[in-house]
Amino acid sequence: MELKTYKETIILNDGRKITLETGKLAKQAHGSVVVTMGKTMLLCTVVSNYEAGDVDFLPLTVDYREKFAAAGRYPGGFFKREARPSDGEILTMRLVDRVLRPLFPKDYHSEVQVMIQLMSHDEDVMPDALAGLAASAAIQLSDFPFEYPISEARVGRVNGEFIINPSRKQLSDSDMDIMVGASIDSVMMVEGEMDECSEEEMADAIKFAHESIKIQIEAQIKLANSVGRKEIRAYEKSIENEELAKKIHNATYDKSYEIAKKGTSKLERGQAFFNLKEEVKSLFTEDEIEEYGNLINKYFSKSQKEAIRELTLSEGKRLDGRKTTDIRPIWCEVDYLPSTHGSSIFSRGETQSLATVTLGTSREANKIDMPSHEGEESFYLHYNFPPFCTGEARPLRGTSRREVGHGNLAQRGLKGMIPNDCPYTIRVVSEILESNGSSSMASVCSGTLALMDAGVQIKRPVSGIAMGLISDGERHAVLSDILGDEDHLGDMDFKVTGTSEGITACQMDIKIKGLSYEILVKALKQAKDGRLHILSKMSETISKPNDSVKSHSPKMVTRRIPNEFIGPFIGPGGKVIQELQKITGCTIVINEDAETEEGIVEILGTDQNGIETVVSKIESLLFKPEKGNSYDVKVIKILDFGAVVEYSEAPGNEVLLHVSEIAWERTNNVSDVLKIGDELRVKYFGIDPRTRKEKVSRKALLPKPEGFETKPRKKPFENQTKK
Repeated sequence: MELKTYKETIILNDGRKITLETGKLAKQAHGSVVVTMGKTMLLCTVVSNYEAGDVDFLPLTVDYREKFAAAGRYPGGFFKREARPSDGEILTMRLVDRVLRPLFPKDYHSEVQVMIQLMSHDEDVMPDALAGLAASAAIQLSDFPFEYPISEARVGRVNGEFIINPSRKQLSDSDMDIMVGASIDSVMMVEGEMDECSEEEMADAIKFAHESIKIQIEAQIKLANSVGRKEIRAYEKSIENEELAKKIHNATYDKSYEIAKKGTSKLERGQAFFNLKEEVKSLFTEDEIEEYGNLINKYFSKSQKEAIRELTLSEGKRLDGRKTTDIRPIWCEVDYLPSTHGSSIFSRGETQSLATVTLGTSREANKIDMPSHEGEESFYLHYNFPPFCTGEARPLRGTSRREVGHGNLAQRGLKGMIPNDCPYTIRVVSEILESNGSSSMASVCSGTLALMDAGVQIKRPVSGIAMGLISDGERHAVLSDILGDEDHLGDMDFKVTGTSEGITACQMDIKIKGLSYEILVKALKQAKDGRLHILSKMSETISKPNDSVKSHSPKMVTRRIPNEFIGPFIGPGGKVIQELQKITGCTIVINEDAETEEGIVEILGTDQNGIETVVSKIESLLFKPEKGNSYDVKVIKILDFGAVVEYSEAPGNEVLLHVSEIAWERTNNVSDVLKIGDELRVKYFGIDPRTRKEKVSRKALLPKPEGFETKPRKKPFENQTKK
């Protein structure tokens, strides 16, 4: 059987190539494509049921998995099989989902599965940058109702030059890492981290990515046209009733406007809208409610949304009474939890985050084990969003994708401010206790406060703010510090974190077409004003990191020792180091530095005396006496042929004082001259060529008795009779 395959090639601005191929793999899927760059190959398949589910939303699943065989590796753990997705895979799923989901019709309710698999890995190609391209290309080959093709691209900047889809090595030298998702006409999604860049620099990076994305979209269109466009499938569309919509609009618009204009709290506002909804339902008979119930709810929500948006556009007022640039009231507190290494509360309006900091050794680093990336994080942040924070009761089903994504955003916002020489592994946990918008940004603020409370010497404090946008095509309003409702009814959710010097991370989702770069830059500059205001409020609680960690927090000391001393320090079967940990109460971790051929010893403990004991042990191990110098020693053991002494300045560093070097006179019994615990001074002679052992002498420092003669040393076999 002869296969007919189709290919399109994308040439990036630096000459590298991306290939789209279809017709060879997964032909029963509704659309499938293989995306190749270097040796990296992604297979993306898309399938959608022809029957709609009994739901009023789009049941879309985006799944991204990396196969260990792609990198010639085995999965870790007991079961040698890929299992639940890693955080890295989940973050890639979210990047693709956020761009695809808005482009399906709102009334399309058939289940859709987008499955992206890394089948071959190239160390010089980061596969997550190709996932959005693969998903859109596969959908273009299907018969799905989908508005228009999109793509995604990563931007890095090395030595002032932008790079599309940089390698991980290039990214390590880059001062920004931004992923952009867009159509030919509009930027739809931005997420990334930066080294305190300016608003204009960020806008330039987005523009640079968009130009590459346009080329990738053209290649998708060419591929779909060469294969032959499929006719878009028919599906059951939503039933509309214009007369009903008009009736509900007339009955609710003005009242919704007045409710929104009052500037009440979330609870009061919610109750007022609930009462209005019940009032609307009273206009209909039970039979009409049964027949048009879903439409009544839909048109009521639409009328409510229109009224709230118009209030903001025409009067510049918002649901809680603020102006477009106002930030909600803020209060902060640090050192709230007595037993943690650092803690803080950050409240902004009806959003509240309680953050904790835990300090540990490299043993507590977050291990990353993916086919495309192996490593570890010495700073990481976890975000928890329990249902009670929004006044709901929902089943608890483990960590959600949203929690992983929001935690990652907050982590990216803060991690650049952790000093390179910080000896600790740091874990920050943000517990969201109340939420009405911008809880991930509250996590950045509470995380900053908790780090300073813990005594972590961060470079600069970081704050975060969520920006919104309402636009009708002619008028627009950029909103600072948006509410949850404003996120839902608005046209943009733009989260920005940064210091007084610049932006450290961002996440943007845009729901309208053709957002101009002028509006984007305006939003960024308005966000800067908001960030600086929030930073000033945070500084009223704590303006700089505490000088040291808390008394009950572990202190960390690191020492370097040559590799040849690691074995003696650990001892046979770990006996020495285990005993040392038991005596001192410290945790001792040793890592080898391959570049310097040294061991890095981490000493973590709450008792300073215990830490000093471990340090003394290391110093004594590294102590090297110099030939010709004299040292104080202490007798620790008596033997028939001498005494074992240890150097006073290096306890544990022992040497044999031979019986012949104790005194000028002959010593018949060592115990007649020396006792355990005696302190004396000896001279160091280096390595004795006869015994090949270190030699010290007490008698060399004693005056030689008058008339004392040293007997000449006999030569070997001198007294033996020749046969």
